[in-house]
Amino acid sequence: MRTKILLNEDEIPRQWYNLAADLPTPMAPPLGPDGKPISPEMLAPVFPMNLIEQEVSQERWIDIPEEVLQLLYRWRPAPLVRAHALEKALGTPARIYYKNESVSPAGSHKPNTAIPQAWYNKEFGIKKLTTETGAGQWGSALSFAGALIGLEIKVYMVRISFDQKPFRKVMMETWGGKCIPSPSNQTQAGRDVLAKDPDTPGSLGIAISEAIEEAVTDPKGETRYALGSVLNHVMLHQTIIGLEAKKQLEKAGEKNVDVVIGCAGGGSNFAGLSFPFIHDKINGADIDIIAVEPASCPTMTRAPFAYDHGDVAKMTPLLPMHSLGHTFVPAPIHAGGLRYHGIAPLVSAAINDNLIRAESLHQLECYQAAVTFARTEGIIIAPETSHAVASAIREANKAKDEGAEKVIVFNLSGHGLMDLLGYQKFFAGELHDYAMPEEELQKTVAQLADYPKP
Repeated sequence: MRTKILLNEDEIPRQWYNLAADLPTPMAPPLGPDGKPISPEMLAPVFPMNLIEQEVSQERWIDIPEEVLQLLYRWRPAPLVRAHALEKALGTPARIYYKNESVSPAGSHKPNTAIPQAWYNKEFGIKKLTTETGAGQWGSALSFAGALIGLEIKVYMVRISFDQKPFRKVMMETWGGKCIPSPSNQTQAGRDVLAKDPDTPGSLGIAISEAIEEAVTDPKGETRYALGSVLNHVMLHQTIIGLEAKKQLEKAGEKNVDVVIGCAGGGSNFAGLSFPFIHDKINGADIDIIAVEPASCPTMTRAPFAYDHGDVAKMTPLLPMHSLGHTFVPAPIHAGGLRYHGIAPLVSAAINDNLIRAESLHQLECYQAAVTFARTEGIIIAPETSHAVASAIREANKAKDEGAEKVIVFNLSGHGLMDLLGYQKFFAGELHDYAMPEEELQKTVAQLADYPKP
């Protein structure tokens, strides 16, 4: 009854996998304000050129710098765990595995890209990074990376999460990061939003606008912006998850994988686990790959595929993605990391090519799944991860009904020890399901008609 499948440090992947090189349908390019494809140079005020090169790369494999690997060794390779107790509780013939990304110092998958982004910025001569964060996982991870590498970090945290998760701010401050609620009075973008709605709960789109504005207006040019999801280079860095998992499943004696699952907000942890398996699927493997989102923020399951900005103030290029519209303000559910209006262009492309499928779940089912997982496997998981667990339980129950010995793998993208308020409200019966009304959805996506079609 093997439980943990481990890799030695010398077995860590030494290259990242770039799905853009293998997509059956080439991706539409990002567009500038004039509706024309942007050049790498147009991104230079926002990102260092060494990361821009990764963003636009069509190379299948990209080497991980040795200095980055040395930093990742603090917690990687991360364990793959067989969920024996959960399987027994469900009475399923399925074999369930989870990649435990909660073992990182910041408690989630986010340092997998925070470390290389900080390192590449430092190499380029940058001294300060600005960013946004929803639930606080990304802000914590970048603050952690800044402490290790020696960069000043400033984080704009979505106000509702800033209020719900006060200890996330403390984590950031412990690592030397500065965290403020967004929208704020420190940027023009924030002031504009507050003038219209002083009581707004905020959104990732607003926080992104604030972070980018501060980066591009630095008179010394020593500040850049770092994004924790959505963009190609972020997806790239996270593929170390799936590449490790494939080696570990081979060690466990699994010749085939039937189902791969990850929750998806912007798409980074889902991409990290799934993209190496999508590579296998493109090359003939029969794998059901599922991206799971909240019913209250149905970006993949109900939103159109369109060009849209990644932020409210329209400071980002137009990206080809499934989007609810950049002015979308989500319901204040507790899965703060899954409340983004868009989904990564690479994930959108995989949906459009039928390489993956998306499903949306309500938060009460997800919290119940999280409690089941805690009472079997022992880990109190983040509300975001609960969506992956709920989907895995659904798939395990299907296998039970079919009498099929399926192999199910999901990404445990983070622990929930900073999210106990949500559990408290769940046990008190204070949480409720919320599905985005069709009228509201049509209103928020109407703005996409003003942009070119992908």
